[in-house]
Amino acid sequence: MTKTATTRYDVAEHLRTQEEMAAYLEACLEEANGDASFIAKALGDIARAKGMSQVARDAGLSRESLYKALSGERSPGFDTILKVIRALGLKLHAQPAHS
Repeated sequence: MTKTATTRYDVAEHLRTQEEMAAYLEACLEEANGDASFIAKALGDIARAKGMSQVARDAGLSRESLYKALSGERSPGFDTILKVIRALGLKLHAQPAHS
C-alpha cells in the first residue's frame, strides 16, 4: 500500500484578498456560537495572511502581544479586537438576528 503524504492545512495561505478575508471572518462569526477565542483565532489567521508585523504596527501593538491575543488560547479585550479589525482593513456590521 502506498503512503500518502499530507501537509498541514493553513487557511492563511488561502486568504489573498480583502473580500476573502471578510468572507472568512463573516463565516467564523456565524460559526463561533459566542466563543470569543474562536473569533480571536480567526483574526489571527487573517493577520498572518496579511503579515503579522504590519498588522501589529497598524494596530499599535507589539508583534508578541498580537500573537498572544490572537492565538485562540484566550479572549482578548474588545478594544484589541477593534484595533486589529481596523488594522486589517475590515469593518464590523450589525444586523437583526432574525433577518
